[in-house]
Amino acid sequence: MADFDGKIALVTGAGSGIGRAVAELYAQGGASVVVADINDAGGDETVTRIRAAGGQALFSHTDVTSASECEKLVQFVVEKWGRLDIACNNAGISGESNQTADYSLEGWNQVISTNLTGIFYCLRYEISAMLEHGYGVIVNMSSVLGKVAFASSAAYVAAKHGVIGLTRTAAVEYARLGIRVNAVGPSFIKTPMIGVGDDGELPYPYKLLASQHPIGRLGEAGEVAELVAWLSSDRASYITGAFYPVDGGYLAR
Repeated sequence: MADFDGKIALVTGAGSGIGRAVAELYAQGGASVVVADINDAGGDETVTRIRAAGGQALFSHTDVTSASECEKLVQFVVEKWGRLDIACNNAGISGESNQTADYSLEGWNQVISTNLTGIFYCLRYEISAMLEHGYGVIVNMSSVLGKVAFASSAAYVAAKHGVIGLTRTAAVEYARLGIRVNAVGPSFIKTPMIGVGDDGELPYPYKLLASQHPIGRLGEAGEVAELVAWLSSDRASYITGAFYPVDGGYLAR
């Protein structure tokens, strides 16, 4: 387990799925965690789970499509715990399924605002806070679809490609100032985003997708969280500006 004793961490989209798994792993490693999500019930549940396991956590309702809310989120972290050491910018949506010429303008704007602009907003304020004490680690959630095409998902694919470019740019800008920035690219993971029910049953289309992963199954949120935690730790101190897939071999086909 990565050592986060005394560290202050922030996770967006932490009310379920990968974000929840990341927040819980940070807390298990000793970090104090701010859980951010637009879903109050989910965020509160994550905080409850962390506290029940002996960790420290607070919830902040945050819509990452709002620059002012992202700014207030970082201010909340600093006001409560004095600084920000680690951030995982995970909040995202899947969006509609339509080919490019049929993709709605509203749908396009919603996905880009959440999955790309939202990460920019968070980076802007997180980096400013981290510069105050000359240390910080940021992990942005991209996707395997940040590297390849996927029909009927123009906005999602464009946003996730953009996250990788944004990550690399921020990394080279702040590497000598003590801040590392990396991106993680999950493939299809068993989370509420893909409609996994309480019984863990996959919708039929995702059963077909599982066969496209050489490992023969979809991933688990905890498997992504393990990679995020490692990149967030000092064990990865020489790594910045990188993209790491966690995809069961999906990109190796």
